[in-house]
Amino acid sequence: MASKIKKGDLVKVLSGKDKGKQDKVLEVFPDKDKLLVDNVNKVKRHTKPTQGHAGGIIEKLLPLPAARVRIVCPACKAAVRVGFKTVKDKKVRYCKKCAAVIDK
Repeated sequence: MASKIKKGDLVKVLSGKDKGKQDKVLEVFPDKDKLLVDNVNKVKRHTKPTQGHAGGIIEKLLPLPAARVRIVCPACKAAVRVGFKTVKDKKVRYCKKCAAVIDK
């Protein structure tokens, strides 16, 4: 099955400490059903120094479950559900609220 959320999509967080934030998807992990969103689910980790880096307190992003985000439709500017349909023999994603095609 095709993924409804892809790298580069603008998404809105539905729940958790970052509820309401909107940003772009940096990476998708379809086997785990998780994704990385820019400036969302940011945590601080205390790391020991190694040959690769100096160590200290490092901020990093952790993956979010895909169920906690929704795509923001470029046409209606709302967090919407996404469906699939075929247009000119090509499978595209569309907004279920306004029926606008999300894929370019």
